[in-house]
Amino acid sequence: MAKRSKKGHKAQARLEGFVVVAFAEDMEQASEYKSLLEANDIHAVINENNEHPIGSNEIAVMVAEEFLDEAHVIIESQQAYDDFYDFAVEDDESDFDDDDFFEDEY
Repeated sequence: MAKRSKKGHKAQARLEGFVVVAFAEDMEQASEYKSLLEANDIHAVINENNEHPIGSNEIAVMVAEEFLDEAHVIIESQQAYDDFYDFAVEDDESDFDDDDFFEDEY
């Protein structure tokens, strides 16, 4: 009879009832998602799955299934805000020359 790891069972029990709300590119992004969700009163956990071949590690941010829809809205709203901010910064850094704009033509 094969031995089963007790550690694996504890991890499974801890994540029971939780579903993936987002996959993060790295641990920093996963932590940001978790902090964002918890700031909005949604308990979140980070599940780093290292069982895949090198280069395909997945970092899942998970929430209780009952909060999934709300968590999606919060993360999507933050991503839209970040995209808008990035667009605004890129627009400010364009090739626009302020000196030409304020020159008076008399």
